[in-house]
Amino acid sequence: MEKLVIASTRPNAGKTSVIIGLGKSLGQSFGYLKPFGDRLVYREKHTWDYDASVITGIFGLKDNPEQTTIGFQHSKLKYVYDQAGIRDKVRELAESAGKGREILFIEAGRDLCCGASVHLDALSLAGYVNGKIVLVVSGHEDSIMDDIYFFKSRLELKDAVLAGVLINKVPDMEDFKESHLAHLNELKIKVLGIIPFRKDLTHYTVQFLADALVAKVIAGEKGMSNVVKHVFIGAMAADDAVRGPLFKKENKAVITGGDRSDMILAALETNAVAVILTNNIYPPSNIISIASHQNIPLLLVSADTYSVARQVDDLEPLVMKDETEKINLLARLAKAHLKLEEIV
Repeated sequence: MEKLVIASTRPNAGKTSVIIGLGKSLGQSFGYLKPFGDRLVYREKHTWDYDASVITGIFGLKDNPEQTTIGFQHSKLKYVYDQAGIRDKVRELAESAGKGREILFIEAGRDLCCGASVHLDALSLAGYVNGKIVLVVSGHEDSIMDDIYFFKSRLELKDAVLAGVLINKVPDMEDFKESHLAHLNELKIKVLGIIPFRKDLTHYTVQFLADALVAKVIAGEKGMSNVVKHVFIGAMAADDAVRGPLFKKENKAVITGGDRSDMILAALETNAVAVILTNNIYPPSNIISIASHQNIPLLLVSADTYSVARQVDDLEPLVMKDETEKINLLARLAKAHLKLEEIV
C-alpha cells in the first residue's frame, strides 16, 4: 500500500482539493486520514474535521470522525498522549484506514508547523507510517520558489521521504515553467505537476456562505444552491448602488442592514443570489414574501455590515460534498496536469 502524506508550507494551498482530484482520477481504492483536525465542524451529531467530512462524503468512505482524526485541541492531545502514544495511534488508524486499499492519503495540518508540539506535524506523520510527502505549494511565484527552496535546503526529513512537489493555483503556467522549472531541476526537485488557477474554484454556494456566517435563513430556502461570484456592500443609497457596475453583475450577494428596505428590494429586483441582512433586523413581511416567491435566500446575521463584509472577504471557498461541477473540475485538472504515474 502506498502511503502519501499531503502537506503544504502555508495555509490554503489546496491539499484537500488535490486529494479530491487524485481520488477521482487515479482509479485506485484509497483510505483517508487527517490525524490533526484544524477545521472543527459539527456534522450529524459528531465533531468532524471539515476536510475529513467532505472527503468521506464525496467518496462514500465508511469512516467516522474517530477513525480519521485523533483530536483538535493541543491541550487535550498533550493530556491524553505522549509522543509514543501519538505514533502508535497514527499507525493504528493508518492500518485500519488502509486495510484492503491500494493508497492511503494522510492529510497534514494547515502548514508544516501545524501540530508539531503534539507530534502530529507532516514530517512526523510521514515518519510514523514510513510514507512519502507530497508537498503542495501555491501563491505568488516568488513565495512558491522560496517555500520549495527552504524545504529542500533547510529541513531535515529524517525518516520521511519527499515524493515531490505539486505546484497549485498558478496564474500563468507557461511563464512559470519558463522562469522556474530549470532552477527546480538544478535543485533536483521532482515536480509532480503544475495546476493552473481556476476562478471557478473560488466561488461558493449560498449554503456555504450561510454555514460560514452561522446565518438564519428566513426566506428563499430553495435558492441555497445558488452560486456566489460577487459580493456587494449595500451601505449607500439604493439609487446610487443600482447605477454602479458591480450591482449589475450576475451571481451577486448583497450585504445590507435588515432595515434597508430600499436596498433589499433593489437586490431582489436585480436577481441577487442572496441578501445578507445584518444587525439581526428582520425586514418587512412583504419583502420576505417577495424573496420567498423568487427563491432568493435572505440570510439573517447578528453582526454589523462592516464586520460581516470582513468575514465574507476572509472566507476560504472550501469544497462541499454536493458541489458536483467543482469536484468534476478538480478531477479534470488532476488528469490533465499531474504526473499520476509518478505520484503513485
